[in-house]
Amino acid sequence: MNRHTFIKNSLLAGTALVSGIATPITASASNPKKEKPFHMKFSPEFGIFKELPGKDIIDQIKWGYDQGFRAWENTWLTRRPVEEQERISKTVQQLGMEFGQFVGTMNFKEPTFAGRDQSIRDNVLKEIRASVEIAKRMNTKYIHNVLGMADPKLPWDFQMANAIELLKRAAAIYEPHGIAMVMETMNHKINHPGMFLHAIPQAYAMAKAVGSPSLKILFDFYHVQIQEGNIIPTLDYAWDEIGYMQIGDTPGRNEPTSGEVNFVNVLQHVHDKGYRGFMGMEHGINRPGKEGERAALAAYRAVDPK
Repeated sequence: MNRHTFIKNSLLAGTALVSGIATPITASASNPKKEKPFHMKFSPEFGIFKELPGKDIIDQIKWGYDQGFRAWENTWLTRRPVEEQERISKTVQQLGMEFGQFVGTMNFKEPTFAGRDQSIRDNVLKEIRASVEIAKRMNTKYIHNVLGMADPKLPWDFQMANAIELLKRAAAIYEPHGIAMVMETMNHKINHPGMFLHAIPQAYAMAKAVGSPSLKILFDFYHVQIQEGNIIPTLDYAWDEIGYMQIGDTPGRNEPTSGEVNFVNVLQHVHDKGYRGFMGMEHGINRPGKEGERAALAAYRAVDPK
């Protein structure tokens, strides 16, 4: 093949990959090939991919396996009936996949951890106890609990003390079961003004104060980039207290390569440091329809560590 032909063919192949015109990735009678597993434990959420696999949740999991995903997660799992949770868990385990985080307690209106209202705090502990049985049903060791709003009526150090005390009680509930609660920092600048936990150094200080393997940080690249930036040094400093990661580019909170974060470098750095845990896909798709979903799959292949 001459140089002109080689360059022409390479450009055509590259265009097809980006635009989603390439050979369909889904396994079918005409294309029975399944994609090789990703090196990183990318963990889709229901509804991220819905045009290619269809809207049925079990079909989405099976389709995801065919694309090379070996994990799954579902933030709103507790809102699903027990029977549906069992179907999800059975499918994941039959395929040899792993189930990651779900949310045990979530409140975006009240100071659940930072405040001192005893009825609110008691309800948090009630939901945390209930989340243990769901984690057993799903065969997962990770529960994501949201720390609620800041309390503007209290000095900051009082709020920190209140949160640490309640986190210690939560960790004591999870420890006998080998479960880790993960807490996510949520940015104040765009999505969640007024949330108590909003910065990695704050989460790190609380994790150190509690000192339990059942309390770790959920490092969400989208939130960290918006609130703090300086992703790699921040990640390195907090490394020993990070238990879970989620991905999303900014602006837009869509798939990697759709925004400003260099996920090729960031994810390779994470992989080189030895992280083999979940990388939750906490985002939308930059372009609508099947073409957008194929482009998102191609983006994950492009940023998957070597």
